[in-house]
Amino acid sequence: QVQLVESGGGLVQAGGSLRLSCAASGRTISAYNMAWFRQTPGKAREFVAGFSGSAGAIKYADSVKSRFTVSRDNAENAVYLQMNSLKPEDTGVYYCAARPNSVVIYITSGLYNYWGQGTQVTVSS
Repeated sequence: QVQLVESGGGLVQAGGSLRLSCAASGRTISAYNMAWFRQTPGKAREFVAGFSGSAGAIKYADSVKSRFTVSRDNAENAVYLQMNSLKPEDTGVYYCAARPNSVVIYITSGLYNYWGQGTQVTVSS
C-alpha cells in the first residue's frame, strides 16, 4: 500500500499563491489515481483536482479551474497542487488521496483508499 504525506499549507492573503506537496512512499504513484480534496468544518470532503495514473487525464473542480494546477513527478514519487489567485473560500484542510488506477477520475472521497493527514490552508480577505 502507499503512504501519503502532505506539506506546504499556510496562511496567505487573497490573491496569493501556495504550492502543496504530497510525498508518496511504499509504492509508486504511477500505480494509482491521485487526487486532492479539501474540507471545512461541518462539510464533506470536496474534490479539488486529480489525475488518472495510467491514462494521464486530469480533472478539476469548476471552482478551481484556471487557478489551480495539479502535477506529478514520478521520479520524486510526489504530487503537487499549485494554487494561484487564492480566495477566502479556498480555506480548508487539503488532503492528498490515492486509489487503484482507473480511466475514470472519481470525485467521491469514499472511493479513495489511501489518505494523507492533511495540511491547513487559510486565505485571509
